[in-house]
Amino acid sequence: MENTPRIKKPTWLRVKLPVGENYKKVRGLVDQHQLHTICESGSCPNMGECWGEGTATFMILGNVCTRSCGFCGVQTGKPAEVDPFEPGKVAHSVKTMQIKHAVITSVDRDDLKDGGAEIWVQTVRAIRHQSPGTTLETLIPDFAGKWENLQAIIDVAPEVVSHNLETVRRLTKNVRVQAKYDRSLELLFRLKKGGMKTKSGIMLGLGESQEEVIETLEDLKKVQVDIVTLGQYLQPTVNHLPVVEFITPEQFNVYREMGLKMGFRHVESGPLVRSSYHAEKHIL
Repeated sequence: MENTPRIKKPTWLRVKLPVGENYKKVRGLVDQHQLHTICESGSCPNMGECWGEGTATFMILGNVCTRSCGFCGVQTGKPAEVDPFEPGKVAHSVKTMQIKHAVITSVDRDDLKDGGAEIWVQTVRAIRHQSPGTTLETLIPDFAGKWENLQAIIDVAPEVVSHNLETVRRLTKNVRVQAKYDRSLELLFRLKKGGMKTKSGIMLGLGESQEEVIETLEDLKKVQVDIVTLGQYLQPTVNHLPVVEFITPEQFNVYREMGLKMGFRHVESGPLVRSSYHAEKHIL
């Protein structure tokens, strides 16, 4: 991958500098209390807009993943021991930042028998205890198909439960490595049967065709997913999968209209869209 030439980013991927009083307020609290969010560590292009709306994303279960997906910039390897105080720390951050809607995500922890489910549950409960007015979205891993661990998430009932399909069926083995396309679809269907409002996202620009994107949307509709996000894949480093194509804003609009016609409750589709983009609107 190191020798693959990078395609120059188009003008529509330029991001405006964050502005607004709400953003400045959250920015000040983050700096003052040395809080950690994925918004910052992931260099999310929508950080200013989301913080301005009172939304932020936090990652739990450490910062080392047991999987090595070709698109993801998170460090992979042997994770550290689980921090039993992490749920309280995250809840404190949510309260201090006065977050209205918190998105919680995590690395994959295939090294743990429960896949980290207990920390997930404790984090949701801790946030609800410290910030009872805050709504929650949990962006969860696939728990390696161990559905008893998924049931723990269903039982604690976040307002939205999200799991990203990430790419089309043909590219899954190369993009997600240890994940399985149909396993992710089954997870989303089990969430729906458990009464959850469900959400999933895919990245474009990895070499998929329009027909494959449409097929993926149809697959997500079959398992009754409520909310879909589509965004442009951006290569984190030269060691990650290269961008094959930059999808135009016009094509993203086409996919948005297709998704809405299929009956999805919300479709966020655009070059800068990420999993948690406009997350606060998805609970409605």
